[in-house]
Amino acid sequence: MPVGLRDRIAAELTAVIHGGDLKLERYAGPPGDPGLFGIAPGDPVWRVHGQATGMLTGGFAALMLQSLHPLAMAGVDDHSDFRADPVGRLNGTVRFITTTTFGSSAAAREVIDLVRLIHTRVHGTTPDGRPYRADDPDLLTWVHTAEVRSFLAGHQSYAPRALRLTPAECDAYYRQVAPVAEALGAREVPRSSREVERYLARMRPGLRVTPAASDALLFLRRFGRTRQERLVVRPLMNASVGLLPDWARAELGIHRPAAVRSCWDLPVATAVGRTLEWGLGPSRIQAAARGRLAGARQG
Repeated sequence: MPVGLRDRIAAELTAVIHGGDLKLERYAGPPGDPGLFGIAPGDPVWRVHGQATGMLTGGFAALMLQSLHPLAMAGVDDHSDFRADPVGRLNGTVRFITTTTFGSSAAAREVIDLVRLIHTRVHGTTPDGRPYRADDPDLLTWVHTAEVRSFLAGHQSYAPRALRLTPAECDAYYRQVAPVAEALGAREVPRSSREVERYLARMRPGLRVTPAASDALLFLRRFGRTRQERLVVRPLMNASVGLLPDWARAELGIHRPAAVRSCWDLPVATAVGRTLEWGLGPSRIQAAARGRLAGARQG
């Protein structure tokens, strides 16, 4: 493919995913800073959160799974500006994940403190009269667990086979991401694949599709400001359906046959994802983080 096309893809993706400015200073210094959670190149978290296709498909799956919690969905419906500014909402989420994964200690604390502050302002009452607040520890655990379970599922489906995690590394991934959730105020955060599945099983009786969740799902399926964006998002969104647990697809009313998911959605999303990854090229964020971490060895 021509170099000009690669440049255009990179510019468009950087604008949509990161808001245009990567803010590399969050990742590049100070030299030797290990980051708030001590995550390093080669760690499961670094590998999962650094794989674009898995994160994009996993991100869509996370939003669908999270929407099944009536209290979580009420908070999003009442307070989020995702309908008016979906790209801005995406930028904020990506900024939090990349900074807590690859950023310096100070940068990670800054984004965590900001999210904690925002959470104090998000509270209200569901249509059936139940109070909710975004800083509720149990609600934070739900949002975190649904998110990281989806990210890992995306990685295991769309990363090159040689880069996928072993069962032991999957457990290590959950252990490494748990402190991020706890820093936000979550409690009793699952720390292994078995604990995650047991947690989801315990949560299932309280999960259901609300009108707000149905509306959000419809919005996601139409995500994209332009025809070009929608052409890219649609196969990734379709593929994300395959990352959901069977019971979640059924609860959401998504009827997409297994043959379609495996024989069409998976290869098409893989091709789209590889093209996007080619356009992005080597991650400048990860390169900056590696340079910062290398300062410790040089010192």
